[in-house]
Amino acid sequence: MHDALPLARTTVDPDAVARTDPGLLDRLAGDPSTRVALLQRDLLATTEGGLDLRRPDELPSDAWTAGAAVYLGRDDEHAYLALTLPDRLGEERDLDGVPVVEDARLVDLAAGLRLRHLRDIGDTLTDRDAGLATTAVAVAAWHARHPRCPRCGEPTEVIDAGWVRRCTADESLHYPRTDPAVIMAVTDVHDRLLLGHAAHWPERRFSTLAGYVEPGEAIEVAVAREVKEEVGLDVADVEFVASQPWPFPASLMLGFRAVLSDQAEEATVDGVEITAARFFTRPELARDVEQGDVLLPMRSSIARSLIEDWYGGPLQARA
Repeated sequence: MHDALPLARTTVDPDAVARTDPGLLDRLAGDPSTRVALLQRDLLATTEGGLDLRRPDELPSDAWTAGAAVYLGRDDEHAYLALTLPDRLGEERDLDGVPVVEDARLVDLAAGLRLRHLRDIGDTLTDRDAGLATTAVAVAAWHARHPRCPRCGEPTEVIDAGWVRRCTADESLHYPRTDPAVIMAVTDVHDRLLLGHAAHWPERRFSTLAGYVEPGEAIEVAVAREVKEEVGLDVADVEFVASQPWPFPASLMLGFRAVLSDQAEEATVDGVEITAARFFTRPELARDVEQGDVLLPMRSSIARSLIEDWYGGPLQARA
């Protein structure tokens, strides 16, 4: 199952040992064989066929001075960079209405991008592009949220090809973080699947239960705790299935199958995080999805993979 998870796929060698080379980014920016993935805010530049990967010489000079570059790794054909463009590019203007940037070509570049969210396209990307996109979005989100040192509050500078931030005052080093979360296909002794509706979701949306791992907690314990907290049921058995990055902004989803105790009764939702929970047989879920009475999570999510793994194949809504 792991190889099939949309955002766990990759064919690119991260080449982590090369990141400490201080001249790496400049050298790759001058190499026509390099390919550059472009981001703005949390969106990726795409084409109809996947990521919109550009040669460095296709980008205006301002792209490199105004944007933030990260080394993503290499394969047999190319080295890959991610370049995050300023999110308000072209919005600030002078008294004559001219964009306040050194090179108007940068505004034109951004305006011409077809920007898509990774949630929406992750399952349609090739293995190569899925790996590049997931890493690019994750590291870009970390940079956006950590411009200052968490120890002293002073600005940080980016080193190691975009993978480390160093405090300009105390020289402490700070690295991208990942927050582990458990997500589980919960079944009862009759092999019915339990799905929940979160308070902030649209009407009819149902998915697997999930939650963050707490400090000092084993992941198997987190599975049982989250199920107990959200639906009031006891877990008897936990089996790890697969994991997938979920960089929104920094989660690693750890997927499980969890079987309830044979003493478990009907679910009692907490009313805060989960406002409804239902058990489904396979025919019931297929019927409700086909009729539109149940809306499943997007195909790029591990939740959808866990549900369809239990079901035994894809679930389709009526067109």
